[in-house]
Amino acid sequence: MMAGHGADDAVGGPARHIPVMLDEVLVALSPSAGETIVDGTFGAGGYTRAILATGASVVAIDRDPDAIAAGRALETEASGRLRLVHGRFSALDAAAGTPADGVVLDIGVSSMQLDEAERGFSFRHDGPLDMRMERRGPSAADVVNRFKVGDLARIFGFYGEERHAGRVARMIEKRRAIRPFERTRDLAEAIEGVLGRKPGDRIHPATRAFQGLRIFVNDELGELARALFAAERALKPGGRLVVVTFHSLEDRMVKQFLADRSGRASGSRHLPAAQEKQATFDKAGKALAASEREAAENPRARSAKLRAATRTAAPARPGDASIFKLPALPDISGER
Repeated sequence: MMAGHGADDAVGGPARHIPVMLDEVLVALSPSAGETIVDGTFGAGGYTRAILATGASVVAIDRDPDAIAAGRALETEASGRLRLVHGRFSALDAAAGTPADGVVLDIGVSSMQLDEAERGFSFRHDGPLDMRMERRGPSAADVVNRFKVGDLARIFGFYGEERHAGRVARMIEKRRAIRPFERTRDLAEAIEGVLGRKPGDRIHPATRAFQGLRIFVNDELGELARALFAAERALKPGGRLVVVTFHSLEDRMVKQFLADRSGRASGSRHLPAAQEKQATFDKAGKALAASEREAAENPRARSAKLRAATRTAAPARPGDASIFKLPALPDISGER
């Protein structure tokens, strides 16, 4: 799920999307010839291309079938050093097949998806209210038109970090009784109508609600949790995990995971050493932010944070999502 926007290239088509914090990712990942790196979020292939240029092999995963289809030419060009997998990065250990030397994850929606109006991720261009990365399952329109007002408020409030989530949810409940929401711009304008917009506001008032819907529809935080556990299983001793996030919810989860996995843990100080849980990652340093120059050139990089850690030889621990302290929210079917 690569990010960024580039100008048109010399042949008149859209330029390759700019991979966020590419230099920092390569330093932390440190790929080399003969190694196998898992790119869990292939997107437009920015990270994968750079990794292939080092001589390493790549297993690249994406849940969006369009991204996989667009990457087939690169797969052919790589002459056996690239294997594309259509699926979720929560199963990256199974996709890798063999222990990996590195795993890189770029979390969130890709700019390719945002740029395609028919995908319904953005209200910049009017399109169907969809937001499904895999093009299957319930859509954002299904959630908006069917979910209880309390559940909508919790989705907007937690996933979207929208302070006025209740007002937005109540507006939706009233409006959908008259006419269901089917288009992105219709929903964005309705949210703007209830929240208002002051002259000079940089962020559209619908931005946070749209973020919450997208994260919920695609179970992005659940996928991230499972992907971190999968990376722990997939990496060989000395293998590097590199994660680039774009908002506080994602970054907090990665920070919590690495803090949990980089220390010994046991239920009691009286337990014998054999029952202690050994650290599965070396202690990670502080998160890195994009450089001022990159943030100026690529707006999406402004909120990016990179965290990295190195796998120890300790066996992987069971994947217990309670370490992330996520609230109980309805699943996509609308059931609790």
